[in-house]
Amino acid sequence: MGTRRQSRECTLQMLYAFDNCSMDEKSIFECFDTFLPVEIPYREFSVAIFRGVCENQKEIDSLIEKYADNWEISRMTVIDRNIMRLAAYEILYMPKTPISVIIDEAVEISKEYSNKDSSKFVNGILDKLKNERKAK
Repeated sequence: MGTRRQSRECTLQMLYAFDNCSMDEKSIFECFDTFLPVEIPYREFSVAIFRGVCENQKEIDSLIEKYADNWEISRMTVIDRNIMRLAAYEILYMPKTPISVIIDEAVEISKEYSNKDSSKFVNGILDKLKNERKAK
């Protein structure tokens, strides 16, 4: 597994804690220091995505709902919505990463951490959302 994949999975865990456990950013970083020691090569990327999602969550959630066809973000599983949040952040704010890589990683992570139908759901929404990169 590459360091970017590890970073995305770690980011998913942080977003899950932020979303589902009502932990604040400081508490999450204290908790994840065990898993993200400074010497870990993917720490910086993971923290950047986490902070970016937190800072832009309203916009990201709005775009996910826009393309989710009658699905409110609150009705989505915690894992699925946070996989899409981190992928949406990368699509919108990290233009150096190819969109196909971002979507493929999100789909693979959803296969590993969510239910059997999630990968199709995540792929469908992100495939529509990818056009937002061009609009910015």
